[in-house]
Amino acid sequence: MGYQLDFGKVLQGEYLELILQGVQTTMVLFVLSWIFGLVLAIVLTVVRAIEFRPTQWLVAAFVEYHRNVPVLIQLFVWYFGFAVVLPDAVNDYLNEVGAEIGYAIVALALNKAAYMSEDFRSGMRSIHPAQMEAARSIGLTYLGAMRWVILPQAWRLALPALLGQTLILFKGTSLAAGIGVAELSYQARYIEEQSFRIFEAYGIATAIYMLICFAIMWLSSVLSERFRLRVK
Repeated sequence: MGYQLDFGKVLQGEYLELILQGVQTTMVLFVLSWIFGLVLAIVLTVVRAIEFRPTQWLVAAFVEYHRNVPVLIQLFVWYFGFAVVLPDAVNDYLNEVGAEIGYAIVALALNKAAYMSEDFRSGMRSIHPAQMEAARSIGLTYLGAMRWVILPQAWRLALPALLGQTLILFKGTSLAAGIGVAELSYQARYIEEQSFRIFEAYGIATAIYMLICFAIMWLSSVLSERFRLRVK
């Protein structure tokens, strides 16, 4: 008798709880990484726009590292490498409170900040330099001009790319399983190993990923449409 599908054995009891916990952890990873990444991207954009070569080189080096090194390696650097330089007492405390998810958030946020900062930078390139000069001429400081004049326009111009990076970030949260974060793909693998229901475990995980990705894409289309109407 061949293999018979039975999703009911996975969608009940302990396995269902593990799936829900995995979804929750995935969303925590996604939301916090996105927030921290966006904030850092804005900081990087502002710093790189300053006419000071050392800071420009530092930001450029940061961006190139995170854009050219695989995300999984970046996760390993934080989880395994960073722990080496910390005192044992600190490592013990971090392990007790769940260091893996903290390191995953940091790694994903830094990686996404590098990409988002380039999106902001591309948006700023589309803004005529005279706008900065005009903002400064009416008494705004550099930071004031960036906050009230340049960045709001750069954000709107970079919106499609930022929404694309948001979708990539959500899918990239699955890489956190590589350092032991019990997100959705980690839980799917655990359920498969315990129940031997391979297709059911990964099929449910696939459906959840697709559902959330479609939700993000729908929200992206709504925001893009509203932005287009405002510009008119």
